[in-house]
Amino acid sequence: MTLLLSNVRPWGGAAVDIRVDDGVIAEIAEANGASAVPADGTELIDGAGSLALPGFVNTHAHVDKSWWGMPWQPYGGEATTQGRIAHERSERDRLGIPGVDPTLAVLREYLRHGTTAARSHVDVDLGIGLRGIEVVREAERMLGGAVKIEIVAFPQDGVIRRPGVMELLDKAAASGVTAIGGLDPAGIDRDPVAQLDGLFDIAERHGVGIDIHLHDAGDLGVFQIELIIDRTLRTGLIGKVNVSHGFALGEIAGPRQEALLDGLAEAGISWSTVAPVRTAPLPWKGMRDRGVRIGLGTDGIRDLWSPFGDGDMLRIALQFARVHGLRFDDDLRYAVELATKDAAGYVGRAVHDLEVGAPADIVLVDAENVQDALVRVPRRALVISGGRVVARDGDVLV
Repeated sequence: MTLLLSNVRPWGGAAVDIRVDDGVIAEIAEANGASAVPADGTELIDGAGSLALPGFVNTHAHVDKSWWGMPWQPYGGEATTQGRIAHERSERDRLGIPGVDPTLAVLREYLRHGTTAARSHVDVDLGIGLRGIEVVREAERMLGGAVKIEIVAFPQDGVIRRPGVMELLDKAAASGVTAIGGLDPAGIDRDPVAQLDGLFDIAERHGVGIDIHLHDAGDLGVFQIELIIDRTLRTGLIGKVNVSHGFALGEIAGPRQEALLDGLAEAGISWSTVAPVRTAPLPWKGMRDRGVRIGLGTDGIRDLWSPFGDGDMLRIALQFARVHGLRFDDDLRYAVELATKDAAGYVGRAVHDLEVGAPADIVLVDAENVQDALVRVPRRALVISGGRVVARDGDVLV
């Protein structure tokens, strides 16, 4: 299938025509009228001078947890990590979570807002086994791959404190997931050495990555980051480990923070954040300068942990900009790059941008430039995933 997207402005630059063949960007040419004449069998779409961005990438999602599409669910439970875990465990069966229908509803909201790829943590525990992984894979299939999902098998209820979960993570790794997860090795499992030793052993044997939720703050959080760096450097997992949240990194300063950043860079450890309010900003400049990747994500949306969220990654980029005090044009653009092209590696892509050879994931918005799009968060006028139109003016077409 060939598609010709005419008169669009990639990243706010000069107007071009983009030709797509079989889901891949095949040619980008100056918009001059003649280039916008389609060949036989070519679909022509007039971009009308819209700003064009790559599809958004959600690097930290929980697509299996949501009650999206169901009646409103009031929040319950204690407002702590352990309290939220317990509340979710007590209520999820009543709501049919994980389920294909709510997962589909979440993924369609992603498409509405231009997200075409996501890295999702999917719960693996003694209550549901690996069923959540199959639910997410089925929802992805039902959308025809319009949203590409990389799965992290996630032990939300702990690892060491729940005998049998380590074996489930081993099975998940053997089933082809991208990574296995961990959760507060000290704060939840109370045994960081045992949790990390087990996770790194599984990851090395099966050739998968590791993505660890780390909520523990202060010195306890820093200690665990140091342990993760040490194990990554001593194994074959350099470049395959990610820390999610990692609030402690922003809570320290000076030489201690600099040493941690140097260690993260040496080990090739990436970071993902949902840029939550009321948390310490990340040392993003030091991370950027050292090549430590930062990915943005929504976390769960409308789930038993929180009623907030709509799946809009452009809004998350704006939140990152505001939490970190970004104001200059280059920095505002950087926030959007984090949510798009810079996130390629989180979803197994070498490139995710508006360039020849890249997957044809393209989002059009009515905006003057990237900065204008960030601060206004306009509706996505057109969303193309893998060379096919999947959403238009807020209506999802798959």
